[in-house]
Amino acid sequence: MGKTLQIDFFSRKWPPAMGGMETYSHELVKALAPHAEVRAVTLPGNPDGSVPKTGALMWFGLRAGLTVLFSRRPAPVIHIADMAIWPFAFLARLRKPSTKMVVSAHGTDVAFPLRGGLRGRLYGMYLALGARLLKSATIIANSSATAAQVRRFGYQHVVVIPLAAEVEVSGESSTSPRTVLFSGRLIASKGCRWFIEQVLPLLPEDISLDVAGTVWDEDERAALAAPRVRYLGRLEQEELWRCQRDALCVVIPNLAQDASQFEGFGLVAVEAAAAGGVVVAARHGGIVDAVQDNETGFIIAPGEASEWASKIKEIAAWSASERSAFTTRATAICARHYSWTRVAQDTIAHYQNVDDPA
Repeated sequence: MGKTLQIDFFSRKWPPAMGGMETYSHELVKALAPHAEVRAVTLPGNPDGSVPKTGALMWFGLRAGLTVLFSRRPAPVIHIADMAIWPFAFLARLRKPSTKMVVSAHGTDVAFPLRGGLRGRLYGMYLALGARLLKSATIIANSSATAAQVRRFGYQHVVVIPLAAEVEVSGESSTSPRTVLFSGRLIASKGCRWFIEQVLPLLPEDISLDVAGTVWDEDERAALAAPRVRYLGRLEQEELWRCQRDALCVVIPNLAQDASQFEGFGLVAVEAAAAGGVVVAARHGGIVDAVQDNETGFIIAPGEASEWASKIKEIAAWSASERSAFTTRATAICARHYSWTRVAQDTIAHYQNVDDPA
């Protein structure tokens, strides 16, 4: 296709802020660049990895709106990186009726309305309005779980493109066979506190837990003071990958608390497996699209502490050759199935298949 394809890409989720949505936006734009001319309007996070403040978000909205309405050369395709900013696609269609609209959907996009309360109901109405105004838009969901939720709001053209992780880890492996790693945001639904309180006491005394990520919930912060827990804070990407590779296993213990709390995809599961780590993850939401059970990791029922402890003990008992065989197979599968080149190719195919305006 060369670079005849032109795309206007808008994202309020961009590094150095941490999270799957930020990784998605950054890596997709990079993977699209060899095949298309991409103009990206983005909102970078803060240097410490946290999300931008309200003022920065408002400035991004103004800048994006001005770009959509007054750009000299609007692209024939507009890609909105998350559903919260769908109005930019609508504005682009008003400006240029032939614009093809593509909107990415993530877990947060569809989970927030399900939490109830006035804000949840209003946001659900906001998404339903988008379904009415963007009838010909293609919604790219990051998992089958996300796609099912998107359709509930009335969106008609929904496709699933699982995410990817391309990892390069330098240095020699120094596997710590007695250290488990949790990596991610410290919020209740991610299950770190639950793991500390319910699973860690069931493990042998010489097995400890390292926690990497940013604290969003004070109850989760309090749990970090427990014995055998070491808080690493926010790690740079390559250092995090090394920790994932070298840990006994990487745990993703998301809790199925209610319908509103589910993982849209679980990118950390793919990253950890691609880095050479052993993943133990909850059977919850889109995580089932991010882990191939018994191939790139292990899927365990959420909230079943004894099952989690049993699987971790089993992994701890592996010989060096057993561990090497598993991780070698897992990284090979990730290289084939969880590639950003594949995500970009699938996305471009849907750019071409977007319905023309009615």
